[in-house]
This record gives sequence, C-alpha cells and structure tokens, in this order.
Amino acid sequence: MNADRKTFWKTYLSGLQLHVAVANYTKVPISWKDDDYTPDVNKLYYIQEGEGYVQIGKRKYYPKAGDLCLLPADVIQSYGTLSEDTFGKYWCHFTAKLDNFNLFQMLEMPVILTVNDHNGLKEKFERLVAHHKSEEWTAELHVQAAFLEILAMLLEQAGHVAINTPTTSSFEKMNVVLSYIEEHLSENMSVDTLAQLVHFHPNYFIRMFKSTTGLSPIQYVNRKRMDKARQLLTFTSQSISAVAESLGMDATYFSRVFKEYTALSPSEYRELSMKA
Repeated sequence: MNADRKTFWKTYLSGLQLHVAVANYTKVPISWKDDDYTPDVNKLYYIQEGEGYVQIGKRKYYPKAGDLCLLPADVIQSYGTLSEDTFGKYWCHFTAKLDNFNLFQMLEMPVILTVNDHNGLKEKFERLVAHHKSEEWTAELHVQAAFLEILAMLLEQAGHVAINTPTTSSFEKMNVVLSYIEEHLSENMSVDTLAQLVHFHPNYFIRMFKSTTGLSPIQYVNRKRMDKARQLLTFTSQSISAVAESLGMDATYFSRVFKEYTALSPSEYRELSMKA
C-alpha cells in the first residue's frame, strides 16, 4: 500500500464500527453443513484440528490446523465436514462497517491465512471468548479490545490487500485534504479553506469529512494538533507557549483544548511524561 493510501486508511479506519455478535470454541458435529446461503455477518474461523471445507462463491477451500478463515458477509457460501475428524475451531460472527459499507466490501483479501504467531492468536481468541461469555459490566470493552487485536493481525498478515474505495474521486479528494492538514498544522485552517481545496460547498464538505473520519474538520485538526503537542511536550524542551505557537494556536486556547483531549494541562502532562 503506498504512502498516500496508508495515510487515508489510517484515518478512515479510526471510524470503524465493530460489533461481535457471538464468539466461541466448537468441535463441530458431523452434521455441520450448509449450502449456498448468504450470511449478513462476517465470520472468522481459527482452525485447531480436523478437516472440512468452506466455499466462497464457486471456489472451495480446505483449511487445515493453524489456518485463519475469513468468510465475508453478503457473499454466497457453503461449508461442511469431510469425515468424522471434524473441525475444532475458535470462531466469531461480527459486523465491521465504515459509514454504511461492510469493511470487506472495501478490502479484498485472502479467504485463508496461515498466521505467523499461533500461540499469540490462540490467546487472543481465548480472551475474546472468555470476555464474550463474561457477565462483568466492562466485558464489552474487553471484547472490542481482543477482537481489534485479532482484526489487526488479520490485516497485517494478509499480504496483498486490494482496496475498493466507494468512489475513487472521493478517496482522492479526501486524501488531498488530509495531506494538507498534516502539512499545515501550524497555520490557520478554516472550513472554507479546506472545502476550496476540493471545490466543495462548505456544508457538503463538512458532511463528507465527518462521514469519512467520524469527526468534524475542526475536531480532526485539533486532534492532530494535540497528537503533535504531546510529542513536543514529551520529547522537546520547548516552552508551552512555543508549542502552542508552533501549532498556530493562542497559548490560552491551546491549554484549554489540550485539557479537553487529555484531561491534563500541558504542564501536568509534561511533568507526568518525565516520570514515566
């Protein structure tokens, strides 16, 4: 993936909406079988033992122990057993959406992936299953955390991933804006200025920007500035007023925004970072 697309997707994935519907470990029965159905959820199977098959469209696959299988939603598929030595597998059903798009409508990747770190992936699935079954009030947060680790491993080890953005022109235009923001954090950036970059009416631009990043333009700019501010406060000896100036912000306004994002004043953050 080239640098421009990495910048775009790093931002775009921050708006990913995930829901894990179910997660478990199963030694499937010999009767485990279904033909030509179209699920409305994505499925992951992490095969631990046994044999069987999955079919996506017209292509049939025979996963083996150690394989991670991705069966995307809204695609016709089948599965079944081959013998009494059936699959033992960790599995989960989930949705993953960016705006109204299924993530795996936008990312084309292999159905079968042999992972590098089997122990690490098994531990992640064990945590996912345990937290999914937990009655603790924080269980859903742990489910999300464990699943995000699994999803990140899946994407990182998938090798070639083809990207189908909803529209090429929209991707290109938003990439222009995101790159401009990265390069001009020290300058005043109005919505009108950003909208003019892509020749959009400001109201339409705001809607499109928020649907892409999950944030309004000013929220996104401030978040990027606060990310930069944390780096400067941690790794340089610049004064707080100098940090604010380098980000094109008045010192008082900078301190207020920084505290909104971190719950600490710039001086408190610097003091804590020095002790870490």
